[in-house]
Amino acid sequence: MKIKNLTVYQVDLPLHEGRYAWSGGKSVDVFDSTVVCIQADSGLAGWGETCPLGPHYLPSYANGVRAGIAEIGQQLIGEDPCSIDVLVRKMDQGLKGHPYVKSAIDMACWDLLGKACRQPVSTLLGGADGDRVRLYRAISQQSPDGMAENVAQHRTDGYRCFQLKVGGDPDVDIERIRACADVLQSGDVLIADANTGWLPHQALRVVRAVRDIDVYIEQPCNTYAECLEIRRHTDLPFILDESIDSMQAVQQACADRAMDVANIKISKMGGLSKARLARDFLCSQGIALTIEDTWGGDIVTAAIAHLAHSTPQRNRFTATDFNSYVTRHIADGAPQRNAGWMASSGGDGLGVEPIVAVLGEPVLTFS
Repeated sequence: MKIKNLTVYQVDLPLHEGRYAWSGGKSVDVFDSTVVCIQADSGLAGWGETCPLGPHYLPSYANGVRAGIAEIGQQLIGEDPCSIDVLVRKMDQGLKGHPYVKSAIDMACWDLLGKACRQPVSTLLGGADGDRVRLYRAISQQSPDGMAENVAQHRTDGYRCFQLKVGGDPDVDIERIRACADVLQSGDVLIADANTGWLPHQALRVVRAVRDIDVYIEQPCNTYAECLEIRRHTDLPFILDESIDSMQAVQQACADRAMDVANIKISKMGGLSKARLARDFLCSQGIALTIEDTWGGDIVTAAIAHLAHSTPQRNRFTATDFNSYVTRHIADGAPQRNAGWMASSGGDGLGVEPIVAVLGEPVLTFS
């Protein structure tokens, strides 16, 4: 099987809540997503998606996805899309770094491989473990009372795991954590995610002030060294996210026992192939996992579901359903939340059928 055509689409994904805000005054109103279709000479097609969280979260941005694909797209024509590791190496040779650029292509190859094998991607990634995957709900940064109200509302939708966007004024963040903790019930999970927003002295103040609360602390500071220092000054369970961006980072964090949970974002790692490698190593080290991406719609949500569902249950902390946050659906068959849970599709590949009329005209084509 050979790649015959590679087609790239751009689609806007508005938010139900109008705006998503996190540390440092950063926010996004409409997400700019890139969708890739790989067509093989066999007639099969695979689909992938990459959607950065704006240009000021990670070293990635929406136009950069398409600019990067423009650099390597033509080089992939004629390659075997089912020899995914070979294709990944070719992309890395053609474009050094920029893992997020390659994620949608890698994802599309897994979708195509699943269709060729007539198996779900979750089976190819190790097999679906259990019936469903627990979801978390991200609570956009606002006043303490407003965030507590959002937590209470999302509890009625079935969510029991809540990721609070903090990383601002430490005194306000302490109030946010306490206000949200007050509306939780037994069995609920609370995460205070600073998204690198605190300086070390601020993070120390917060973890000391909330040490009586059952809360996870996620990525309090910008650098790995700063986060490790906070980790060594608190007994609260600890999550690393932005610092976990490569296998080298994963291995270092495990060696230092720098976290209890790792957040694996598919595009941050460079696609499902490298995310799977990181996942399997972390599981071998006894680390729990949040499986997600920077953002996305139906195709990204399907990929998250397959990677999360094939993660051992004992290591599976939570995942997310990004397609429930946005107002525009770009594919049929994507997982839908059910009382705070979702399951991967049992169909071939990712199990989704993109809605081409919604995607519009291609912005890039290679053949």
